[in-house]
Amino acid sequence: MAPRLQIHYQETIRPALEKEFGFTNVFSIPKLEKISINMGVGEAMQDKKYLELAAEAMGDIAGQRPVLTIARNSIAGFKLREGVPIGCKVTLRRDKMYEFLDRLISIVLPRVRDFRGISRTAFDGKGNYSMGLAEWLVFPELNPDKFARPQGMNIAIVTTAGDNDVARRLLEMFGMPFRAPKKKTA
Repeated sequence: MAPRLQIHYQETIRPALEKEFGFTNVFSIPKLEKISINMGVGEAMQDKKYLELAAEAMGDIAGQRPVLTIARNSIAGFKLREGVPIGCKVTLRRDKMYEFLDRLISIVLPRVRDFRGISRTAFDGKGNYSMGLAEWLVFPELNPDKFARPQGMNIAIVTTAGDNDVARRLLEMFGMPFRAPKKKTA
């Protein structure tokens, strides 16, 4: 069976976007393309177990095995050498993407301490949204005893929308908890 958010997109969001923005072609209606999760583990240069632990946690969060990222350049100031593994990443598509987004919106973001909504302006100009989480323990899949060391991650939501306003509306319809726009003072 298809994930809940995918069914919601097909039955509710797609027709609403078509009507709101006047799309005439079904293929021009924006949709989610992929979600990329990236985790940089700087401590991995001293001890490889930090990177192994981060990769295991990312696998639990995403539901698929992550790929290790390798340093491309040597940077003496950071004591970084070319070819050393320094992080991990995973790209989610189709069902896993919708399931992850559903968990992110309904479970994870409300568990963030002092959460007041996510930024409305973190779009890249082409309809893609990026956000960061400072703590990975907001994911209920992770055991706090095993993953005690705090670690952050970056999440990029890639859409087929051509501009930020259409992409923001798409994510709002999915239920992304954006902060209220700031009031302009005259």
